[in-house]
Amino acid sequence: MTLVVIGPVTEDLIIIGEEESRKVGGATYFQSFVFEEFYNDYLAIVNCGDESLVNGFPSKDKVKVILKEDTHFFINRYPFKDDRDVREQLSNFADIPILKSDLEDILPEEIDAFIVNPLNRYDFPPETMDYLKSFNVPIFMSVQGFLRCPLDEVNGNYTIKLDDFDALSDILEGAKSIFLDERELNIIGLGFDVDEMVVTNGSNGSRIIGDAEIKIDAVECEDVVDTTGCGDTYMAAYITQKLLLESSENAGKFASKIASDKIKRFGPYNLK
Repeated sequence: MTLVVIGPVTEDLIIIGEEESRKVGGATYFQSFVFEEFYNDYLAIVNCGDESLVNGFPSKDKVKVILKEDTHFFINRYPFKDDRDVREQLSNFADIPILKSDLEDILPEEIDAFIVNPLNRYDFPPETMDYLKSFNVPIFMSVQGFLRCPLDEVNGNYTIKLDDFDALSDILEGAKSIFLDERELNIIGLGFDVDEMVVTNGSNGSRIIGDAEIKIDAVECEDVVDTTGCGDTYMAAYITQKLLLESSENAGKFASKIASDKIKRFGPYNLK
């Protein structure tokens, strides 16, 4: 049985104050490091135009590439070095959807769950989501990418607007857990046909909205180095414990600890 993690791998430009660095990114990339540590039976499926981007994954033999004509590019700018909750983001909004035909020959025979990581609204068309739901296994979804729309062009990239759309309810329907932050929750609201909503709020912690609401405190981190990918790390850590223990509260506490460990150093989760 395998945990299948699907979504783009990206080329990222990280700007913290006046310092710039280029890195591999994308939710599936950051999550792979968590699964490598805590849920070793996983398969990462990524779409991009440059196969060399998978060289940085923790286990290349657990990655399959859907080769496309373009690659997602993101600029993550943190204007205040001492406040990483504030981020300005731009993207090229690559139109490289993951299609049912891309997945049919590469999915494993037995699947524990799917993790769906869109980075923009093009990544997972409704037909692809219907196909994944036909397997009748738990589906965990990140909401943010579905909400991203291009706004103003800046040197060939676009500022990002988050906006709801009519088909979102159908896309999310039946999910085990959906992951979003407080700003995104304010945009889409409650009332979706999902088991639970996991809502993060940076250094203010998180909350899990299901049959009841569970508040999870953030684990304090005095030396914040790199918050890029923190939400993706939290999501992956939460899912590992949710699948193993079925306790949302314990999963939230574990995810908060792992996310805190991640932001103490540059790059993905790695304590070695």
